[in-house]
Amino acid sequence: MLKEAIYHRPKNNFAYAYDSETLHIRLKVKKGDITKAYLIFGDPYQWEKGEWINSTKPMVLEGTDELFDYWFVEVQPEYRRLRYGFELYSQYERVIYGEMGFKEKDPKTTNFYFCFPFLNEVDVFKAPDWVKETIWYQIFPERFANGNPDLNPEGTLAWGSAEPKVDSFFGGDFEGIIKNIVYLKDLGINGIYFTPIFKAKSNHKYDTIDYFEIDPQFGDKETFKRLVEVCHENGIRVMLDAVFNHSGFYFEAFQDVLKNQEQSQYKDWFHLREFPVKPLPEPNYDTFAFTHAMPKLNTEHPEVKEYLLQVGRYWIEEFDIDGWRLDVANEVDHQFWREFRQVVKSIKPDAYILGEIWHDSMPWLQGDQFDAVMNYPFTQATLDFFAKDEINAEQFGQQLTKVLSNYPKNVNEVAFNLLGSHDTPRILTICKENKEKLKLLFLFQLSFIGTPCIYYGDEVGITGENDPGCRKCMDWNEEEQDLGLLEFVKKVIALRREHAVLGNNGEFTILETNVETNHVIYSKKSDDETILIAINNSNKDVQINLPCDFTDKKGIDLWSKKQIRSSKVELDPFGFSLIQIKEHRHIIQ
Repeated sequence: MLKEAIYHRPKNNFAYAYDSETLHIRLKVKKGDITKAYLIFGDPYQWEKGEWINSTKPMVLEGTDELFDYWFVEVQPEYRRLRYGFELYSQYERVIYGEMGFKEKDPKTTNFYFCFPFLNEVDVFKAPDWVKETIWYQIFPERFANGNPDLNPEGTLAWGSAEPKVDSFFGGDFEGIIKNIVYLKDLGINGIYFTPIFKAKSNHKYDTIDYFEIDPQFGDKETFKRLVEVCHENGIRVMLDAVFNHSGFYFEAFQDVLKNQEQSQYKDWFHLREFPVKPLPEPNYDTFAFTHAMPKLNTEHPEVKEYLLQVGRYWIEEFDIDGWRLDVANEVDHQFWREFRQVVKSIKPDAYILGEIWHDSMPWLQGDQFDAVMNYPFTQATLDFFAKDEINAEQFGQQLTKVLSNYPKNVNEVAFNLLGSHDTPRILTICKENKEKLKLLFLFQLSFIGTPCIYYGDEVGITGENDPGCRKCMDWNEEEQDLGLLEFVKKVIALRREHAVLGNNGEFTILETNVETNHVIYSKKSDDETILIAINNSNKDVQINLPCDFTDKKGIDLWSKKQIRSSKVELDPFGFSLIQIKEHRHIIQ
């Protein structure tokens, strides 16, 4: 047994309160090293004859990556407090593992073990319940639909008449979105994530000029209020995008700095290195990346903080939006986000707070800052397997284990699972325009746990390289749309809605990965229902054996509606099966 590889800490993703009664406990060990694992646990104050009273509970092997196994157990302590450790077996030895290290046998004393002092309900990570049932649709407002040409900025091009450029405009606006809400509802969408809508010079609006004003090319506040109302009437939530890490070049406070330099009342609003402040040839102030037009805001300054917190407050109070997506969230101080959460949740307790972070995000996901982050590790693993063929089925399973074990389960249930966005190439382009692969991407995304998001137009087969190519106009000409792909996405969304187990009411388990055939089998299981999903990510026919004994069970392929009577299943190239497993009911007369 390689003791150096055994790891646990009683916080974060290794020991946490799943709800007000339940603790989840996870242990990491060397891959293939441990044959059995048990949790040793008990109340710290229950003793008898000088010995601590404890019990054991078997742990389950939760998953495996290329180096480690992850063992998991759920426990409900009677008095909401726990001392605990682990009884571990390898092929050759047995050890007891606790906070103080390793012993050969249970020392029957609490100070050796890990401690979960008390399950305080206020410390339980709680994200809005509605997010678990939400399927998002990301809209880049400038490129979704032009409903009011009178608002077009100077130089606006005819809709879809040219490839997008970094500085081109096509006139997308709120009226265009309102006119197409029925399309989104019919698709099965119940959440819209808008990239920034505030006054800005660019087409992408991440260079904010005024955080309290709508950009005039999109419409006015009355139109936006009507858009939110129409969305809500159709069961669709609305999430706005805010850039608090940096402002735009023409933000009034920054213009005052450029004009008045050291005399500016706003000089402490930014991170200025020297005077005079000069944007070019290189900015002598902190910016987003090295972009002179995006000066970094000093969110530790009381006036800046109050201004931005008022922004977070205003759009919820005045327009009833349902959430905030926060740009470059990892470069803003944690204290600001703690206060931002307090402000937002005091107004709308079930508002969704989503951070843009591309790496391990545990420091932001402890219940005091964000409800979720954009789940780019999920994105990377899924694209690498299905779209790029850069990893095989086994490696894909390992990457998913990492994705799931990096966070608590209640965090994973609201993770924002995207395949593409305004920051990445179109997923069909990444698939080299293989639409069968694209279908597998949608199928997996929509049967995984978390809250999935579709980037506008991906469902009808829009292509495009990285920015600005991924920001094409939405194609509303049905003759140009891939209607077969659209119907496929609709059907998968409908199945996720019809079978809650396909969403967050089902436990996700990888059952089989095969390197030779490149197929994967996973299950979504609840107390009421089990669905096996088998996917063939290859251009060859594959025969697989489902890990299920059909002697007392019957299977129905939810896609084809065919009955499955045998564990042997044929999958076409890039084919799949979604098999609902039901117990045979014997009626005694």
